[in-house]
Amino acid sequence: MNSLSLPSYDVKVRGTREKPEIFDFLRKRYVALTPEEWVRQHFTHWLVGHKGYPQGLLGNEISLRCGEKTLRCDSVLYDLTMRPLMIIEYKAPTVALTQRVFDQVTAYNLLLHVDYLVISNGIEHICCKMDYEHRRYVFLPAVPDYSALLP
Repeated sequence: MNSLSLPSYDVKVRGTREKPEIFDFLRKRYVALTPEEWVRQHFTHWLVGHKGYPQGLLGNEISLRCGEKTLRCDSVLYDLTMRPLMIIEYKAPTVALTQRVFDQVTAYNLLLHVDYLVISNGIEHICCKMDYEHRRYVFLPAVPDYSALLP
C-alpha cells in the first residue's frame, strides 16, 4: 500500500494476496483492503489517537436515504447528542482532491447539515467549516483537534 502523510499504527491485516482485509476498529470487523480503505483506517486512527476524537462518536460507511437513492458517507463524526458534526470523504492516494470530490461531500451535507467537511487522500487533507449564515465555506489550515470543535 501507498505511503501516507499520516502516522502509522499497528495495522491488522488478514486474507489472501488476492483478497486482503484490514481490521476496521470502528466497525469492529475486517473489511476489504482497498486503497481508499487504507486511507480511511489511517485517518480514523489519526483522529482518535492524535487529534482526540472520541472513537464512540465516529462511524464508518454511514448510509443516507435521499428519496429512492441510498448514499454512503465514508465517515461521520457526531456530537454528544448524536447530531452529525463532520463528514469525512476518503479517496485513494492516487486520486487528486478536485472540485468533483468536494462536490460529493457537499451533496451529503445537503442531508446532514454538518459544521465541518473533510476530504483526504491520505497525503493531502482539506477541511472547511460551514458558514451557513453567509452561505460559504471557510477553509481551515488543518483538521482541528476535537477540543477545538466543542462550543
